[in-house]
Amino acid sequence: MRYSTLRERREFYASEFDIAKIQTWLGERTDKIKFAVIIGRHTKIFPKIYEKDADTTITIDEYKTLRDLQNEILEFLPEATYYDRNVYDQNGKKIGQELAFDLDPENITCPIHGSLADKMKRGQGLSFCSIELKMVKDQAIQLNEYLEKQFSSIRTVYSGRGFHLHILDANAFSLTSKGRIELAATVKKKGFQIDEWVTAGEMRLIRLPYSLNGLVSRIALPLEKNELEMFNPIKDDRCIPRFLKQEKTTFS
Repeated sequence: MRYSTLRERREFYASEFDIAKIQTWLGERTDKIKFAVIIGRHTKIFPKIYEKDADTTITIDEYKTLRDLQNEILEFLPEATYYDRNVYDQNGKKIGQELAFDLDPENITCPIHGSLADKMKRGQGLSFCSIELKMVKDQAIQLNEYLEKQFSSIRTVYSGRGFHLHILDANAFSLTSKGRIELAATVKKKGFQIDEWVTAGEMRLIRLPYSLNGLVSRIALPLEKNELEMFNPIKDDRCIPRFLKQEKTTFS
């Protein structure tokens, strides 16, 4: 896993970015959703023309089709692409939000590398090892099972680093802020290392499935529940972009 170059980002979004799959994921919400990109906040890799905006979250909301979205992404060549989980009415007023849970490996306390705070002190930042990746996958499986007691429509996405659980039940979209905060706290108390800001709704953006995670050169991939146990993001062909496959062939 490594950062993607600008050339590789361009190659992916020009020829491998699957608009049809994104349309299926978003369903009827497509023309009402706001998207966003971050060009180079973490990787420090960005087109020179956007140097001043490299750390900025840039909103994309003036588009007619997903092809327009693709063209915008090709303009910015971002390290990350997101969509807004908020649901808006015709006047732009927020009327709900997609409920989500975010599990990242760097938040796992590793038996070898310690906690995130330990790693930060050593200057390792948001790095993670294969043990942490396996541990966060196990948490995703267990959290899925726990949430099934309350929700019926749960979709799991490998984010390129960890896992996102999207709750698509109608009643979940209408949860109040208080309800989201209480749910996040409950899940946290159960021992799951979630990012509470995401579940509580304070962080409305979430990585767009089928987009490229430029920090690790992996494709954000929706997974069926029965795939999780055997899923290996290091080797699974579906989440490895073409440029990495070509690189492997070149050096093999």
